[in-house]
Amino acid sequence: MTKRRFFGVVLLLGTFSLLLAACGEKSQEDVVEKLQETVADLDGYKATANMTMNTSDEEQNFLIDVWFQAEEQYRVKLENESEQNESQIILKNTDGVFVLTPALEKSFKFQSEWPENSSQPYLFQSLVNDVIQDPESQFETTEDHYIFRTKTNYQNNNNLPAQEIYFDKSSYTPVMVNVLNQDGETLVSVAFQSFELDATFKEDDFSMEKNMKQEADGEAANLEEEGETAEAAAQEIRTLYPTFTAGAEIAEKKEVPLEDGERIITTFEGEKNFTLVQKIKETAPVSTAPQEVDGDIVNLGVTVGALEGNALKWSYQGVDYQLASTELTKEEMIEIAQSVQGQSIK
Repeated sequence: MTKRRFFGVVLLLGTFSLLLAACGEKSQEDVVEKLQETVADLDGYKATANMTMNTSDEEQNFLIDVWFQAEEQYRVKLENESEQNESQIILKNTDGVFVLTPALEKSFKFQSEWPENSSQPYLFQSLVNDVIQDPESQFETTEDHYIFRTKTNYQNNNNLPAQEIYFDKSSYTPVMVNVLNQDGETLVSVAFQSFELDATFKEDDFSMEKNMKQEADGEAANLEEEGETAEAAAQEIRTLYPTFTAGAEIAEKKEVPLEDGERIITTFEGEKNFTLVQKIKETAPVSTAPQEVDGDIVNLGVTVGALEGNALKWSYQGVDYQLASTELTKEEMIEIAQSVQGQSIK
């Protein structure tokens, strides 16, 4: 290349850069730096969002309420639109990480690095961290948004490798997140409805006791308004079985009577063996201390579960479930649990 041609290219690039600057467009590096600054300066925020999940047989829609207060206190309330009297709360405070199901007086305490140990599509900090951690992320701008396409970090689900994140150009807060499968199809979508920066909180807003009592009282009031009682609700409980069984079939079923209900133990045998235990309660739940879990928080679509070693535990519609296997992968256990809402037997 001649000197004259070389300097002509340099001049052209310089002119292009000046035109971009004149138009007010920011580079990918500029946007990432601003996102980092915004997160680093956070004292607290409140956000609401709608989340749609297509990871099981039926589409699930959640209303999500997110609170964050520095340092490292989180409250994420997830309410399944089809089960509005059975919300769950993921809570992180100075005592640890908890998953609360107030209507069932049930709580799990996790020995976990949540939310840092996995992608969280409804948490501002997690989304920005995914952007920072992916040196190959793709970037584009529209009139209103900065859009990043990044890798995800779902430790227990390899079926969701990528995501598209939309940030507002003015506030740099998230607007929408689409989590994609290997074929680029959206399986999880989060649409933020509101985002309040510099939110303030009461001293006990992140306490387990307040969240358990407040939500349980509210859900009890809703049931009373609808004319339902614990006994009436119990009569509607059905025994559910998975539609996905990883090639196994029911080999044995046992029904064990209990003082407060019954336990149904179903053994599946085939390519990979596993056991599904369902505890159906016929009386109102009794408050107990949190159950310690050395494992991971797992979103199963209709509910949030606890994955510990070879067992996955969750509660749904007043029934406690436990799926156990030494042969299934974590991904298969999650897929089976997500499909349990498929078949029902009175």
